[in-house]
Amino acid sequence: MSGTYLGMPSFPVAARDAVHNPTLRANLRHATHTIRDKRALAVAELEDFATLREAGKQIKDHTLRHLDRYLVQLEAAVTAAGGSVHWAVDAAEANRIVADLVKATGEREVVKVKSMATQEIGLNEALEAEGIAAYETDLAELIVQLGDDRPSHILVPAIHRNRDEIRDIFTRRMADWGRGAPDGLTDTPADLAEAARLHLREKFLRAKVGVSGANFMVAETGTMVVLESEGNGRMCLTLPETLISVAGIEKVVPTWRDLEVFLQTLPRSSTAERMNPYTSMWTGTRDGDGPRTFHLVLLDNGRTRTLADDVGRQALRCIRCSACLNVCPVYERAGGHAYGSVYPGPIGAILSPQLRGTGSEIDASLPYASTLCGACYEVCPVAIDIPEVLVHLREKVVEQGGKGHRREKAAMKAATWVLNHPGALAAAERAASRTRGLHPKKPPGAGAWTGTRELPQVPATSFRDWWKKNRT
Repeated sequence: MSGTYLGMPSFPVAARDAVHNPTLRANLRHATHTIRDKRALAVAELEDFATLREAGKQIKDHTLRHLDRYLVQLEAAVTAAGGSVHWAVDAAEANRIVADLVKATGEREVVKVKSMATQEIGLNEALEAEGIAAYETDLAELIVQLGDDRPSHILVPAIHRNRDEIRDIFTRRMADWGRGAPDGLTDTPADLAEAARLHLREKFLRAKVGVSGANFMVAETGTMVVLESEGNGRMCLTLPETLISVAGIEKVVPTWRDLEVFLQTLPRSSTAERMNPYTSMWTGTRDGDGPRTFHLVLLDNGRTRTLADDVGRQALRCIRCSACLNVCPVYERAGGHAYGSVYPGPIGAILSPQLRGTGSEIDASLPYASTLCGACYEVCPVAIDIPEVLVHLREKVVEQGGKGHRREKAAMKAATWVLNHPGALAAAERAASRTRGLHPKKPPGAGAWTGTRELPQVPATSFRDWWKKNRT
C-alpha cells in the first residue's frame, strides 16, 4: 500500500484517545447499531442466505486459485470490447499510470466514484501533486474531503460525523471547492443532500474525465460492475469522455452466473437493501453511449504476496460490505481512524498488515485490535474466518520479534522448561505461595494488564500441595 497515515501511532495508542471522545462514541454507536439491526432483518428474509454465503466463498476461493487465468481472460475481453488494460505492481505505479492518462487528455480535474482502491494508493494526493484536482462525489466522501478528514468506515466514510458537524463543514468549506452552501443551511438530511447535489451538479456537467473503482469484474465478458446508492456513480461513469477504473486484481469473478450470487448478498450485508439502488455495468466502449475512452488499471499492491499465504489469502474474498465493522465491539468504541488505514475494523486488521507488511508499529499492532469474539465471521457474506487470520498474523508478528515480543518469547521458553520439569514447577508454586504477601499489585512489565484490571492473588496453598493433603 502507499503507507500508513503520516505520524499514525499504534492501534492501542490511537484507540485510547478515541474511546475518550464522547461525541465520536455516540455517533458510532448510533450508526453501527442502526445498520446492523437493519442488516439482520434483510438477511433473515432469505431462507437460503447460508447457501448463498457458501456459494460466494466457493466462487471466491476458486477464482483466487486460478487468478492468473481469469485475469488474462479479463484483459483479453476488455481489450476486445475497446478498452485498454494497464498493470500496476504497487501504488506508485498505479498513481503514475492514472496521472499520465489524465494529463494525456489535457484536463486538470476529475470526478470520482467512491473507491477503496484509489484511497488505498493515495490517488487524490498523487494527482494533486501533478496539478490535477480530484473531486469526490459520494456524499460521505465529499464530507470527508471538504473537512480535510480521513474516512473511518468502508461503507459510510463519514460515520464519525453527525448532522451538526456536516452542516458546519458545508457552510465553512463548500465555497472553497466550488458552489457554496445555501444561506441558512439547516442540518436536516434533505437540506444537506440538496446542498451537496447543487455543489456537485456543476462538476458532473463540466468534467471530461471520470475515475472509479470496481466492485466486480466479469472475466468472460470484460464487464465492470459498480454498486452505489446515490446515483453520483452513474453520473461519473456515463458523462465524462474518458473513464479510468482502478481495481484490485482480486475483484474478478469468472462468469455472469457467479456475479448473481454477490448481487444478492452484498446489498443485504452492506446497506440492508434487497437490491442495490444503482448497479452500473459497462463493457468496453460504444459509439454514442458513455465514455469514448476506457482504461482499466489492475492493481496488485501486496495482493500477490497475500495470495501466497494459505491462511491469510481468505482476506482477498472480501467484497467490502462492511458488515464486520458494524458488529465489532472494538470498532464501535475506537472508530476507524485508530486503524491507520483506509480499511478499518476487523477486515482492516487482517488485510492492511498483509498488503503493507508488519514492519511498521501500527501494522504490527493491528492483528491485536480484536477480542476474537467471532461476530465478524458470523456476518461475513463470504465466510472469511477473521479470528483465524488474526491469530495467524499474531504468530507472524511474534516471530519477527520487536518491542515486547522478545521478552515474551524468552518468558515462554522459560515457562516451557518449568512446565516440563515437575519438580521445578512444584518448587516455584510453593515459593509463590509463601511470598504472596510481598507480591506487588502492579509488577513491572505488566502495565497492559494492570492498567484496567487487578492481578489475581496467589492462593495460600498450591493445588498440588492441597491435593497431596486432601486426596492421598
